[in-house]
Amino acid sequence: MIQNERIIYLNEKGEQKGRYLLYWMQASQRTHDNQALETAIRMANQRSLPVLVYFELIDNFPEANLRHYTFMLEGLKEVLKDLHHLRIQLVVNYLPSKKYPDLVALSKKAVMVITDYGYLPFQTEWRKKYARQLPCMMMQVESDVVIPVKTASVKEEYTAGTFRPKIQHLLQDYLQPLKMTAPDYSSLGFRIRSFSISNLKESLNQLSIDSSVPPSFFYHGGASQAEKLLNQFIKEKIYQFTSLRNDPSLDYLSQMSPYLHFGQISPLYIALRVKAEAPAEAYENYIEELIVRREVAINYVHYNPNYDQFEGLPKWARNTLEEHHHDPRQYIYSVDELEHALTHDPYWNAAQKEMIITGKMHGYMRMYWGKKILEWSTTPQEAFKRCIYLNNKYELDGRDPNGYTGIAWCFGKHDRAWKERPIFGKIRYMNAKGLERKFDIDRYVEKINQLK
Repeated sequence: MIQNERIIYLNEKGEQKGRYLLYWMQASQRTHDNQALETAIRMANQRSLPVLVYFELIDNFPEANLRHYTFMLEGLKEVLKDLHHLRIQLVVNYLPSKKYPDLVALSKKAVMVITDYGYLPFQTEWRKKYARQLPCMMMQVESDVVIPVKTASVKEEYTAGTFRPKIQHLLQDYLQPLKMTAPDYSSLGFRIRSFSISNLKESLNQLSIDSSVPPSFFYHGGASQAEKLLNQFIKEKIYQFTSLRNDPSLDYLSQMSPYLHFGQISPLYIALRVKAEAPAEAYENYIEELIVRREVAINYVHYNPNYDQFEGLPKWARNTLEEHHHDPRQYIYSVDELEHALTHDPYWNAAQKEMIITGKMHGYMRMYWGKKILEWSTTPQEAFKRCIYLNNKYELDGRDPNGYTGIAWCFGKHDRAWKERPIFGKIRYMNAKGLERKFDIDRYVEKINQLK
């Protein structure tokens, strides 16, 4: 089922005569449970036309490096194979090169262009630019949330507590399975030049990208990898998810965030799987993370233009941090010391190492990690920038609404005022003793120190 609320027309141009219907795949990098692709196939079948899929590679994608490009291209190779099985051609354009047709060139022979939804401002501007340039209709289909962002709420939500009732009211209507349609016509016969992604190493060597962060050897991209991890989570972990998910010394998380970030798996598909196969309590707790928390993060990025800046925080949080701006710090570290995990705190160092080595940090430790950067930086503004820099550089799920909102939470976003204390003011405080009291935190440190 594809709800009308998922669809937005990006320009006022009409359809034109063409040889195919063109889908610009950007955020939803998958062939299964993809509302944008399904819309393209249905509309192409109605017009007795094939679907052509276009993907645009740019080597200056904001803050992306070799780690991110490797993960993405691992997934895109699977997309190429899956689309070929559907008799749909994938055209990959490496944008700095003039060898391959871009979206505007391909649109000249398209009846219309359909794309998916990107929530960050540069993704929105990217689509608006093309909508102006294209000679035909351009339609956007929201396919990486369970409930469309504007349907869930028409304003920035104060907390997850204000957002949760709205989600719960709509959930039954939107938790509906999507049955993918087979295309009636093939686009494989079109002779269109495409950037080759068949050999990952060769493809990456052709890109002029930041290679300072190596690929992750712990997480590999692709829908099949996401499915494998999801199956393992449901089979082996979901029954203890409620009680053990916050324990960083154990592994009871689904590990879905990198795959959700690149659109390699659908949140709707995950939710329906967990609903069908998990105990009710575990389902409710997982839905809180997958839908309520993830989509309130998207709400924040969508409605707050300063989501990636200190100025985007609630006024009470900014004020209390400013009031304690000059409080003495027992420890102050440079960003280089933080980046190389050279602090006095073995728990924080382990969290930073986990992120550097694997490309992902345990969610509970990421909260502690952000709080300590606030404590060990000269100003709260500097601390905020450091969190963004480190998170976006190393995390596979960085540069993402969830990442930006998770950092903002460490500074008071979506939270309430707590007991006032030095440096933090009324921002929620976390310390090493809390980790020691709740978990076998030394076991976590030992586990991370064994990683290579």
